[in-house]
Amino acid sequence: MNHSTTKDGGSTTGPVKGDTPSCNRMEWTKKDEEVKGIVAKLDQMVPNVHFTDIMTTTSAQKSEATLLNNKYFYCVGDPLLVQLDLYNHLGKRKEYGGDFLQARIISSSLNAGASGSITDYRNGTYLVNFTLFWPGNVKVSLMLIHPSEGVSALWAARKKGYGKIAFVGTFLNGTSTVSSDCGYNITVKERCDYLDERDQEAFYCVKPNNVSCDALIRLKTYNEKVTYLTDLEHSLLNRSNIGCNIPQSFGTFRVIACKGKKATVAEGKCGAGMSYPSPSGFVWKNEWYPVFCRVLSFRNLKRIKSCLKRKIIYLLGDSTLRQWMWYITDKIQSFQYFDLHGTGKQKNMMALDMKRNSQIQWKKHSHPFVTVLEYMTADHSYIAREIDNVAGDGDTVVAVSLGHHFRPFPIELFIRRMINIRGAIQRLLVRSPDTKVIIKAENTREIDIDQERFGDFHGYAQYLALKDIFRDLKVCFIDAWDMAIAYGTNLVHPPDHVVGSQIDMFLSYIC
Repeated sequence: MNHSTTKDGGSTTGPVKGDTPSCNRMEWTKKDEEVKGIVAKLDQMVPNVHFTDIMTTTSAQKSEATLLNNKYFYCVGDPLLVQLDLYNHLGKRKEYGGDFLQARIISSSLNAGASGSITDYRNGTYLVNFTLFWPGNVKVSLMLIHPSEGVSALWAARKKGYGKIAFVGTFLNGTSTVSSDCGYNITVKERCDYLDERDQEAFYCVKPNNVSCDALIRLKTYNEKVTYLTDLEHSLLNRSNIGCNIPQSFGTFRVIACKGKKATVAEGKCGAGMSYPSPSGFVWKNEWYPVFCRVLSFRNLKRIKSCLKRKIIYLLGDSTLRQWMWYITDKIQSFQYFDLHGTGKQKNMMALDMKRNSQIQWKKHSHPFVTVLEYMTADHSYIAREIDNVAGDGDTVVAVSLGHHFRPFPIELFIRRMINIRGAIQRLLVRSPDTKVIIKAENTREIDIDQERFGDFHGYAQYLALKDIFRDLKVCFIDAWDMAIAYGTNLVHPPDHVVGSQIDMFLSYIC
């Protein structure tokens, strides 16, 4: 990454291109077009509607759920079809779609759950298709997370700027330090540009007087008192208007194992480049069962140790991958943490198992890393650059996950980052086709957080973009989004039993 000082405002959302080789300009143009294309696809899914009265927005309580294939009992493997007809608070039928819904089936006594596939007919009617994966008594949960008007407002607000998060940089100045504003929207004349021109990545700081731009040593963030929503739009984001249950006249369904019928669950090994349906699996007895391959259970310590023997594992991204590292090293206590120096909770980590010649390391992704805790800037870089430094072989594993830290910013930032990571993975697989690459989707999170900054609608848009970007690449995919819905966990850091299921998938791919 190039560090430089600029004396003119320049672009604030990407590097200054200047005189560059024509091949770079062609790559930039191609990448820009792909970014625009993915945003356009998302635009088509999001309604562009405005409202002046909250009573005209979608009401979960006024809406209706109708069972389309009512039976006395159902067989394992049968579909369960539910039609949703949505109405506003005045009791008038909605004439357009775009509501952000969540649907799941549950058997609490069996610790079982699965998401439903939702089809939006764009006229206020939705079809929810569940697959009945297990025998027992099954209930349906239908939730309106955001009305279409709220979705429209959130999407429009996300496009309006980078101002919701403020970055504070600490620069070393001799024996003392000085703080300065940093971020994506720094327009002062004396500015430090931190540019990756190849990948069109950029970050900026206000240059402190008589201090080198190279002296940036730490960063932290805080939430700015900035909103791109009106007071009326904010009223849709009150907790009482988020995640409301849609009434249903039907109750519990009886599902039995019928002769000659079973759920569609594949028996083949989990591998790269597979097709990932929706839903991608189900939870039963608190364990995850994908429908496209046979996951192995790695709750047995001997099996985990055997799987990880001689493995070099790079976990690159956010703290949901750091949970993987904690989970594995807690299970296999022969892993010992190696002191990489650095300070604070966000420092990079490495653990070694000398007996089995195994290594695991977690590295945080580069800007934007949103945290009130200061972290070192010298020990992190863009994930694409990290992957470019991986030699790779049949015992090397690269796992990538990021998303939560990008939710407060225009989605182009996330899309461009993932395209750059895809390019690095393609280069890795050319020089080392046996290297295992795992992409973990982000998961849902708490429903009572600041929805404009961190709400799940933003995460869902990124989830769709992620699947689009990697759809043709021979990588392994862990659908943490679908898993979170099936488990019914809405925590940015899922509990151990959910992380354990993610690890089972991870180890099934690499072993």
